[in-house]
Amino acid sequence: MKILKQLVWVLAVAMVSTTPVWAEGALLRNGEQIDIRLGGVPQEEISQISGQYQVDGEGFVNLPHIGKIKANGVTQSALQQAIENAYRSNQIYSNPTVTVNVASAARFVNVGGDVRGPRRVEFTPDLTILSAITACGGFTEYADQKKVRLLRDGSVSIHNIKEIRVDPTKDIRLKPGDSVEVPQSFW
Repeated sequence: MKILKQLVWVLAVAMVSTTPVWAEGALLRNGEQIDIRLGGVPQEEISQISGQYQVDGEGFVNLPHIGKIKANGVTQSALQQAIENAYRSNQIYSNPTVTVNVASAARFVNVGGDVRGPRRVEFTPDLTILSAITACGGFTEYADQKKVRLLRDGSVSIHNIKEIRVDPTKDIRLKPGDSVEVPQSFW
């Protein structure tokens, strides 16, 4: 029975990891590859603008006809709106629609310490501390579930996973670049 449950879990994880997911809501970062698609304009114009772009080292995306648009530290939807507004305000297009996508494969959360399979977990918008640990096979028998560390933006916070299981509203949503460390219990 235990083997059957593990097999079902492995298949579920495999199915989830092969489904493309966009990292919506996450902030864009320097060096990130983004896909920009333009609509609502003549067909010959679409191919000139639509394509793969990279956020440069200064945090901008350089687009035809409008130049540099700030991308670092903004969400995909905010960048979409900024590009649409720039094309309108420069009177290049009257009614453009812009779609910005960032593949989640480019974004990870690191999970280490006393989990069964420490690794980098692909970021998804619904990824939490508990789901990231579960994606790594769960805790080892020596894990200290009361002192799980979340390293985010240079600061560390401690989380009690036993409390999170009792009250799932305490489960913290993760962001790309976060690290989760599970310490060993010293009985």
